[in-house]
Formats: sequence, C-alpha cells, structure tokens
Amino acid sequence: MILSALTQYYDRLNKNSQGAVPTFGFSEEKIGYILVLSEQGELVDLVPNLSDEKKPKPKLMRVPQSFKRPGKVTKPFFLWDKTAYSLGVASSNDKKSDAPFELSLPTFEAFRDVHLSLLKNAEDKGLKALALFLKNWKPENFAESVLSPDVLDANVVFQLDGLRKYVHECLEARTIWRALLQSDDAKEAMCLITGQQAPISRLHPVIKGVSGGQSSGVSIVSFNKESFESFGKGQGDNAPVSEQAAFAYTTALNYLLRRENEQVISLGDTTVVFWALADSEQKAKSAETFFMKGFNPPSPTDESEAKALASELEKLAKGRPLTEISPDLDPNTQFFILGVAPNAARLSIRFWLQIDLGHIQQRFTEHFQDLALNPLPWKTLPSLYRLLLELIPTRYESNGNKKKKDINDAPAHLAGELMRAILTGQRYPRAILAQLLSRFRSDGDISGLRVAMVKSVMQREFRLLGKEEISMSLDESNANPAYLLGRLFAVLENIQRIALGDKVNATITDKYFAAASTVPYSVYPRLLAGSKHHLSRVRKDKPGLAFSIERELGAIMTSLPTEFPRHFSIENQGRFSIGYYHQKNARFAQSESVESNELITEGND
Repeated sequence: MILSALTQYYDRLNKNSQGAVPTFGFSEEKIGYILVLSEQGELVDLVPNLSDEKKPKPKLMRVPQSFKRPGKVTKPFFLWDKTAYSLGVASSNDKKSDAPFELSLPTFEAFRDVHLSLLKNAEDKGLKALALFLKNWKPENFAESVLSPDVLDANVVFQLDGLRKYVHECLEARTIWRALLQSDDAKEAMCLITGQQAPISRLHPVIKGVSGGQSSGVSIVSFNKESFESFGKGQGDNAPVSEQAAFAYTTALNYLLRRENEQVISLGDTTVVFWALADSEQKAKSAETFFMKGFNPPSPTDESEAKALASELEKLAKGRPLTEISPDLDPNTQFFILGVAPNAARLSIRFWLQIDLGHIQQRFTEHFQDLALNPLPWKTLPSLYRLLLELIPTRYESNGNKKKKDINDAPAHLAGELMRAILTGQRYPRAILAQLLSRFRSDGDISGLRVAMVKSVMQREFRLLGKEEISMSLDESNANPAYLLGRLFAVLENIQRIALGDKVNATITDKYFAAASTVPYSVYPRLLAGSKHHLSRVRKDKPGLAFSIERELGAIMTSLPTEFPRHFSIENQGRFSIGYYHQKNARFAQSESVESNELITEGND
C-alpha cells in the first residue's frame, strides 16, 4: 500500500509538475564542483556549485542515478562521482601527516576503466575530452593542478570548456546510459506494485534525507542476509518490485524529504512526510499547507499576517467548516501520511495513514479542544514542536531567565507517538503524563502549557473511556480530593505571596509542590500551620482581602475528607496540577480586583 501510493504520487509529479522529479534512470545529487575540460582533455578550471548561504552547501543537480555501494565495492557512478573515484584523491585521514590529501588509486582506476570502456566509440566532443582526461590524469599531480583542497571528497561533474551543458547532459551520454539500464540481466517477474511483468530490481535505490539516517542513504526494502530470504530467492527477488516502480517510489520519497518542498516534519527520531490527492494541484497544495499549519504554524512576518494566521487557527480549533478557513480546502481530499525512523541501514515504518482532509480537521479540532484551558496559556495555538519542548527540563540563567531548549533533547520516541495519537484520535502516550509530572517535581516549572498537556492526556483518556470530562476553568463543584488539594495549594501559595511579597527566597511551591502532589499526608498539616501566621499578617494589613481568602479557604476545606490522602496515583497527580492552575489563575484575577478595591477604600479613609 505504501509503495503503491508513493509510485502513484511520482506519476502525478512527473505528469503535472514540469520536471519536479527526474525521469527513470536519473537522480538528484549534491554536486559541489564542476571540472572544466578542454577538447584535448586538459583540466582548465574548477567551478564551485555551491549555495549562497553563510556555510555554502553543494547544490542539487540531476545526474545519472546513483546506487548504494555496500562494503568495499568500487563500482563508480556514470559521468560523476566523488573525488576518490573521479580524481583518485581524498582528504587525508592521517592526522600526523601535513599532506591535505591522500591517493585513492583503486577507486580511480575503477572509474577510469569503466568510462574508457563505455566511451571508446564516443563521438560527442565532451565525452571524447573526458576520455582523454582520464587517460592522462595522474592523481599524484593533484597539488600542481588548478584544483584546490576544497574539492576533496565532493561530488563533481564534467563540462567542456565553452559549452553551457554538462557532459552527462549530452544526447550521446543519455543514449549510453539508457543502454546500460537496459543491459542489466535482471530477472522478469510480476511486479507487486504495478501488477505487470517487468525486470525486477535486485537492489532498490536508497532513501536520503531521513533525520538520523546514514548519509549514504537507507532502504525500505532490502535483503542482505540469508535469514531474510526464502525459497532460495536472493535480494529483491524476495519481494519482486520492477525497476521502474522501485525508481518511482524512492524518487517520490526523496522528493518529499527535501525540506524546501515543505512536505516533511522532523520530530525526534521520526521523520513524517505527507502529500494530498485532489481534483487540482491548487487544492492538493492548499491541503498540504493546511496540514503543515496544524502541526507547525509558521512565524508571521507582519501584523496583518499574524492576524490572518490566528484567525485560521482559531477556526480550526473551533471545528469550523474547511471552506471558512480557505475556499480551496475540500474535506474529501485524500491525504497520505508516512512516519519513518532510521534503523541502521534500513527505514522503520512508524505509522502510515490514508485519510481524507475532513477527518484530519476533526482530529486537529479534538486535539486543540483537549488542550484548551481557561485562561489560555498561549497567544497562538501551540505547534507540535512547542509541546515537545515542554517535555525537556527547564533550566535557568544566572539572571533568572529560562535557558533556550533544544528540540533534540526531547524524548525521541514520544514525538512520533504523539503525532500518531493526534492524527488517529487515540490516546496520547501515557509516558507524556509521567514525563510532565516528573518535570513539575524536578524543575518546578508549572507552566500553563505543561498543565494543558497534562489536561489533554487525561481528558482524551477519560473521554474515550466514557468517564468524567475535565473542566477548562475552575470547577468549584469538583469534589475530587486531588483537585481540591491542588486548589488548596494555590490558595496557600497566594496567602504567602500577599503576606511576604517578593521578599521570600523560596515559596511553598519551590519547597513543597513535589511532596504535596504525591504524598499530601506528609506536608499539608505543616503548610496549614504555616499559613495561619501569614493569614494573620494579611488580616492586619488588608482585612477585606483576608476575609475573601478565609471564605475561599473554608469552602475548600469543608469539601475535603477528614484525613489527607497518603499517596496520589499518576491520574490524581494530574488532577492536582490542574486544580492548582485553575485556582491560581481564577484567584489571581479575583485578587487583583479585591486588592484594587482595598486600595480605593484605604484612599477614601
């Protein structure tokens, strides 16, 4: 199903996107330099093929298809390759040596011999020049040539001086390459993807661009040990896929993995690619943009763009019809989502979903509603990245500001599981709840977004089980002891804050939140005893505010059981943090109002 969908996507790209993907037998590779040759086969110039970034990178170029060279295989690529093959030189691995390069004669000889054999009857000037160059080139003369050490280990192509086309682009080169592709003695069988009789690919092309994968590429389909084979069949014969189909699905996946196409999301060890199938390219592109915004809203460049984005996301969170978000969005648009992770030289499929856009919108809406708290702890809906960052320990600078977090520090396995839960509507990973509660206890950062994530995990689980739902805002009718004790803790914290102001070095939250949320029996008697002193001070300075606090304190205390619980389960620890957040924010707003009235009264006396 996956390979078939990717093959169909390649056909669509090849038909509708004017050269977005290479044709059969070609691939897009990172080419760093161009070697310019004279008609006599002399190396006359070295032209960089690098990006304009601060750290220049090789640009992609369409060349005869590469393949995986396992082990010590010295099979060269056609009309291009890295310098160890094309020039017989590579960067020196000897740290003690002052020489910037070392010779790589076996690989150069393989490159030279193959090309001299293939080009012996060539009529094209560029091909003849390349043959002459390979005949005369001596790798040991690298330092005396026009070449610089920067070229070492880079992929290079060849160009005839005075021509704009590269040697591999000429008609004769393409003819030779097509003949090479057809000359392979591949067995014929029925392709599992197309259902047609065709030459079977023994080794499938590699996949590049997967986060954490080998730079040389990884495979989805491979059989390199007898234990993976059956009925005496070797390599690709165990799962017959035609050469054309193998090329199509790998090319499509490599296209999706290119960051500039904005159809890929990297989350921990999971890389997610997605594409849409609609009546028109415009509808498909709009669907893909919508999906990306749902998981990773872009950073607006100006105020008007920020308002438009906020409006779109608000409609998404409220479950408004797709046409209200964008007229190009069709709920019947088919959507394909593939999550993969590297496993040595192979790709592991984390999840695969084929779903329509209407159901994706429903899943997004459920996700944001499960997250919702009142007041909302964010100005714009949080992306998946922001959620994952909350799982990382919070650390502080010497001035008290929070240190910037690195997404690579987030638990890798939870990223893919969280995305899958959002897309399928299933339970969020229980490990997220455990992780967040652990962070509350260890770093004391009880942020609104963290509490929202706690609430979302529990809300979805309870909803799927048919249990009670968790309120978005303060629920004074909730008699759950954990929720009540979370509220009580927020009240006690507030009493301390009002009594001592900013003079206190460590609040009760800093000292006792971990114990109060896990083993309340051990700390609450002490906390209540300490609050009496603070409350008497508030009563003396601000009697009106003290009266309001005592009434609130009494309402919570009368609803509590006669004895404090000795231990809270993980669910009740979650309820505790939610009750704390609800009470703190409700009390904060109320406290500001009461304090303001108190000041007015005092001013009139």
